[in-house]
Amino acid sequence: MKPRPRPSTARRLLSAGIALVVLSVLVFVNRPMVAFGADAYHDFTINRQSYKERHGHWSRLEVPQDFRVNAIHAALLNTGKVLIIAGSGNNRDNFEAGTFRTVLYDPAKDSFSEVPTPTDVFCAGHTFLPNGNLLVAGGTKSYEVLEKDITHAAGVMKIKNEAPTGPRTFLKGTTLLGRDGTAYRTRADLTVPGAKAMKHGDKVMTHAGEAEVWVDAVQAGDGSIVDHPAQYTVAGLTGKDKQNIYGLSDKITREKQEYGGDKTSYEFDPRTERYVRTGDMVKSRWYPTLAELPDGDVLAVSGLDEFGRMLPGDNERYIKDQRRWVDAPELKRVFPTYPSLHLMADGRLFFSGSNSGYGSDTEGRTPGLWNLKNNAFQVVPGLKDARMTETSSSVLLPPAQDQRVMIFGGGEVGESAVSTKRTAIADLDGTNPEYAPGPDLPKPARYLSTVLLPDDTVLTTGGSSGYRGGRYGDQTRSDLYNAQIYRPATGKFETAADSTVGRNYHSEAILLNDGRVITMGSDPLYDETGRNPGTFEQRIEVYSPPYLFRGKRPTIGRNPVTVQRGTTFGVATPDAARIRAARLIRPSAVTHVTDVDQRSVALDITPATGGLALSVPKTKGLVPSGWYMLFLIDAEGVPSAGRWIQVR
Repeated sequence: MKPRPRPSTARRLLSAGIALVVLSVLVFVNRPMVAFGADAYHDFTINRQSYKERHGHWSRLEVPQDFRVNAIHAALLNTGKVLIIAGSGNNRDNFEAGTFRTVLYDPAKDSFSEVPTPTDVFCAGHTFLPNGNLLVAGGTKSYEVLEKDITHAAGVMKIKNEAPTGPRTFLKGTTLLGRDGTAYRTRADLTVPGAKAMKHGDKVMTHAGEAEVWVDAVQAGDGSIVDHPAQYTVAGLTGKDKQNIYGLSDKITREKQEYGGDKTSYEFDPRTERYVRTGDMVKSRWYPTLAELPDGDVLAVSGLDEFGRMLPGDNERYIKDQRRWVDAPELKRVFPTYPSLHLMADGRLFFSGSNSGYGSDTEGRTPGLWNLKNNAFQVVPGLKDARMTETSSSVLLPPAQDQRVMIFGGGEVGESAVSTKRTAIADLDGTNPEYAPGPDLPKPARYLSTVLLPDDTVLTTGGSSGYRGGRYGDQTRSDLYNAQIYRPATGKFETAADSTVGRNYHSEAILLNDGRVITMGSDPLYDETGRNPGTFEQRIEVYSPPYLFRGKRPTIGRNPVTVQRGTTFGVATPDAARIRAARLIRPSAVTHVTDVDQRSVALDITPATGGLALSVPKTKGLVPSGWYMLFLIDAEGVPSAGRWIQVR
């Protein structure tokens, strides 16, 4: 057979070009099919048993329309239900309409219910009390007003009363006049205490009563701006009253007005599923942290006051047995808002450096151990990227006996686009503790949620590289969908399955007592284009960790409902021979990635007839009184479902 002549180079190039054009047309025409194929393959991959055993699995929770809220706060109650608090939900229209919302989700029944919400607990603080109630204190008294929207000069006026004749009340709209006749009106009713005579050594001196109120200029524009301290008269007063009662203000401006804090306080009762009013806080607080103390009382620190000013280190204590707040001047210490405070075994509080939102860019940001007996503060040095702790997260690593706190990611102070993938670990058991580097996160991250799992690992999920999920480098949106599991035993991250919903500012993640993790919330500043306002994320996802796909789970039969610290108790289980660990995990109460409650305490195990004997440590700082989830973990790292136990 005569061989076929080899095509010329020109002909070969022409044929290749035609083939390339045809292939391009086919790919273009079949783009939906290609995309469908890629999605189908991805779904096939993530649903394989072998994949789930290694990386876990995400699923979407169906939320009925009537129960979709802006999740600002979330807590796991000892009934197994998830308390989802929105308040006004960072929505001014809701605030002005008095529409405040709280929703309960029951994972066991996969059902939702509404809870009456009396005031705007948006951006309050919270922590669990020994009886299982969730203490919720502070919140929103007023919304911020941006500078561009301010037409009338305004500011804080201090009304002084030098008359010893008792308190005087002034109604909203009371007029105060400057020396030049410029008029200002009070924004709220106000009661000013009378003057008091106080003895100083051998002398008796009169101290004027005083109270503060917000005032607005009667006339619009810049003419009513005052940039220096000045005194004002109260319109309508005559005689001695005109002399004894007057106003003082440092400045009256058209600057941005920050959110104002509230002083209302509640205990949410998991049994009645209602807010129970307690005594008011000493100070109004917005963005405070509430931290349980070894004796079961609670310390409230930081926050913005009713006029949007940073509280200058004025902290207070909640007396749980009296349901009232008292001033704690002996514990004066400045922190940025929502500081992460971890209770240590010796009763000190460790400020990890993590915080959210407001405060000086220098004062109060140094990590350290705070001694509540003498107000001493031991600095813990060594943190890399020390200025990037805003919107970072931190957690007391499992087990709590190791006394190690880990910090994850974070950003620069304020609305900065700069963030870090740094982690660091502070071993706080020594005399001179300091931070040491941990493994880097895959990407720079802020708003990262960290959740303790029963197998002594930490799930990290959500977050974004940019401020509120916004621009980062050449990205218009910077939400992170990757999740990781940190193993303290190896000091390394392991890749977990990717989530499908972006989570940044105002997002939460909580361990459920069935061993899964629920994630919700997110409040992006912009939409996907980066040009329009963002929409609050109301979808909810649930993550099932790898241990839920690795075989039969251990079971717990009989167990006591209440145990004493420092004692040993028995639990029934048919799986005693394969149990390698037991953990008490305190449930989460989280907002703005601040969660001072969660901790995992190791219990000593000894064999017992029909099950196991478990010993609870006796140190209050290690095991604060309250409700915990008891997990038994087998030799393969597979945990039982959690059983609720109260430690007294």
